[in-house]
Amino acid sequence: MNTPAIPLRILAYAVAISVTIFFLYPYWWMLLGAFRSTEAILTNPLALWPETLDFSAFEEVARIGGQSIWVYALNSVLVTGLSTVLSVVITALGAYALVRLPDPWPMKLLRSGFLLTIMYPYMLLVIPVYIVMFKIGLLGTMTGIVLFLALGPIQFFLFEQFFRRIPRDIIDAARMDGASEISVLRYVVLPVSAPVVATVAIITFLLNWSQWFPVLVISRSPKTYTLPVALLNMNGELGVNFQGIMALAALTTIPATIVFLLAHRRVIEGVAEGAVK
Repeated sequence: MNTPAIPLRILAYAVAISVTIFFLYPYWWMLLGAFRSTEAILTNPLALWPETLDFSAFEEVARIGGQSIWVYALNSVLVTGLSTVLSVVITALGAYALVRLPDPWPMKLLRSGFLLTIMYPYMLLVIPVYIVMFKIGLLGTMTGIVLFLALGPIQFFLFEQFFRRIPRDIIDAARMDGASEISVLRYVVLPVSAPVVATVAIITFLLNWSQWFPVLVISRSPKTYTLPVALLNMNGELGVNFQGIMALAALTTIPATIVFLLAHRRVIEGVAEGAVK
């Protein structure tokens, strides 16, 4: 190794570590805030370690808005799990149909519609979502929340780009052997698409776990709230109780953080595979 390359590598590692600490500090501050009193947070906000381990905030968040925190946690697990499974199935079928039948104009219109929704935030969908859920009788139900979160344009795009890379000769050979489209999808396409399926499932889980706005719009009572919505509700009730807010924020983000740490490499690889034709 050349001598000038060693200082450059040291400098690169130093910059990488500094940037990492810079981005991790807010999360560390949140975790510390869950065990520090509000007075301590306000008097010494930049402390790197709690003065004492105060667990009283976790007792305060045990019940929010008249509901146990376990209700919100169970709702988060159910909504995220069901919407993730449904999203993978729906977007995979839709992307496969679009790749197999790319010429009819309805398919092109469908693709453009999915990609167009990427540019629009949930804030712009408040009135349409509310009206649609009211018209079909799903307003205030877990089913309505799951169905809305199951539609993901990003997931559709990843599936579509990956399916286009599968050689058509393989699919045509299966069709010549008498396989139906469902059989081709099940026994030929999906087995070779395991990486992108795992990636889409992980991305959908991470996205839907943190969603609060659609849940708040569709819900009618705290019985269908998830942890992020409970956090928002708590913020309104307790005002400046930073310790309670930080405690619930830690409980809300820890599951998603663990999933991301375990699967971040798969997410990066899957996005790269689906984004390159």
